[in-house]
Amino acid sequence: MVARRKRRKPTPYPSDLTDAQWELIAPMVPVALPGGRPAIHDRRRIVEAILYVNRTGCSWRQSSSSRIRRA
Repeated sequence: MVARRKRRKPTPYPSDLTDAQWELIAPMVPVALPGGRPAIHDRRRIVEAILYVNRTGCSWRQSSSSRIRRA
């Protein structure tokens, strides 16, 4: 039997949203439409990744590997 690794919670970045900030933004983030491909990533993680790229000025391809993985 193969032991599963426990996923570590990623360390927060300065650009990460607090729970209070996410509560304000969440209603404005569109949900996935029915009938399409199922969502892979959490909407909050996507918004945080966009904020990280915006704050640091790096390109999406150069963003941290601990963020959303690129396909």
